Amino acid sequence: MDRTTRLSARRTERTGPVRASGPQSASGPRENVGSGPVVYDPSGSAGSLHARAAGVLADNWTGTSTVPSRGLYPHQWSWDSAFIAIGLRHLSPLRAQTELETLLGAQWADGRIPHIVFNPSVPLDAYFPSPDFWRSSAAGRAAGAPRTVQTSGIVQPPVHSLAAWLVHRSDPGLSRARGFLTRAYPRLAAWHRYLLHRRDLGGGGLASVVHPWEQGMDNSPVWDAPLSRIAPAPAHSFRRADLDHGTPEDRPTALDYGRYVRLAADYRDGGYADGAGAFAVEDPAFNALLIASEHALARIARELGATGTARHARAERLTAALMDRLWDPAKGMFLCRDVREGALVPERSVSGLVPLLLPALPRQIAAALVRTLRGPHFGLGGATRLVPSYDLLGEAFDRHRYWRGPAWFNTGWLVERGLGAHGEQATADALREALVVTADTTDFAEYVDPYTGEGCGALGFGWTAALTLDLLHDRPGHGVSPMGIDTFDKRDKGGDRR
Repeated sequence: MDRTTRLSARRTERTGPVRASGPQSASGPRENVGSGPVVYDPSGSAGSLHARAAGVLADNWTGTSTVPSRGLYPHQWSWDSAFIAIGLRHLSPLRAQTELETLLGAQWADGRIPHIVFNPSVPLDAYFPSPDFWRSSAAGRAAGAPRTVQTSGIVQPPVHSLAAWLVHRSDPGLSRARGFLTRAYPRLAAWHRYLLHRRDLGGGGLASVVHPWEQGMDNSPVWDAPLSRIAPAPAHSFRRADLDHGTPEDRPTALDYGRYVRLAADYRDGGYADGAGAFAVEDPAFNALLIASEHALARIARELGATGTARHARAERLTAALMDRLWDPAKGMFLCRDVREGALVPERSVSGLVPLLLPALPRQIAAALVRTLRGPHFGLGGATRLVPSYDLLGEAFDRHRYWRGPAWFNTGWLVERGLGAHGEQATADALREALVVTADTTDFAEYVDPYTGEGCGALGFGWTAALTLDLLHDRPGHGVSPMGIDTFDKRDKGGDRR
């Protein structure tokens, strides 16, 4: 039985059949499924794909947020919800606003947005690490963890301000009537302050991650060297629930997981205080998303009556720091910096290509990133149709194991946006088409083999469906407008760029 057949046979991610799109019950917002342009129609199936993507998001909706998948990830994840809101805005701006508001409602007093918000109705053994591992309300008391909801204590990439701006732009009237941005702005500003101040562990102006889960690319080979300093937790001290739903050869190894658990436990036992841990890395994707969100937060500030000038200036300073600290001209891409060792990590990963989404990058750096993307290490347009998560020529490359080679839809979406921002429209259009076709043929898989497009991980995955919807509402031949930088919204004709 091949991998795809096994995945389909064991599928438990959905609680029922995909529902047809259309108005929801009185308990949920009305779905506006049929509006907007569609780009994928090789056989007249674009409408069906749109409805199926909407069905995935309906199946994964809990009433206040969207789970990534019903079986493997039964809670709310931070950057998943941001990407999901970007897709949901095309179906129901109200539901997209609610998605972000639920997440922001779990924010800690120090400004951090936790990477998981736990659903109390889900059994503790359904996911590990569970709330009783993180003990957020007790261990995080000094950092201001909320008492009314259980969360993890680490964070994820800051896509949220960008998502909030795009959601607002999808229905400004509804957003203003509900005070969506008025309520979200102070929370988003506090989130950025936390990252810019508490997480500048390298002293160079960039935010550091203190756990691989924070960057989102959990078992990337980029982390192998920094993680080698961490003694793994004993295997008998925890039980991995992920292996109940995922093929073991697709998932992080036991050694990796033991180190993740040790690192998280040490952070918890230190009261979630930043700066003392053995793991601290400046990551290019994490910081590029922070820069894009700073620009988006400036747009939000302007919408609320301020100028946004200071935030645009801060984003420009962060861009300069990104180039100064993480750019490697010899490799033609950005690399991670191990803050504890004070050196760049030489591994090539998709994280180092994500800064392409910043249109303010110097032309020569953007051109080098595109060459690297098309070259032998990532093979886009040649060996691969989607962007692999890790160097095809790297010693640690594994085409099926999570972030050690497979292609993911959220990073593909970010790279596609970046290609359009820098005038690489033909490549952007080809990548867009490949993302949509692959989502269709794999039933919205979590990630795929970068060579064959074979689905891996969970099926009916939230951000795969959501970003497919966003691409279906895009227009071929119309990439990110140079005047719509930092927001990826073609209706946004610019703003305060002083």
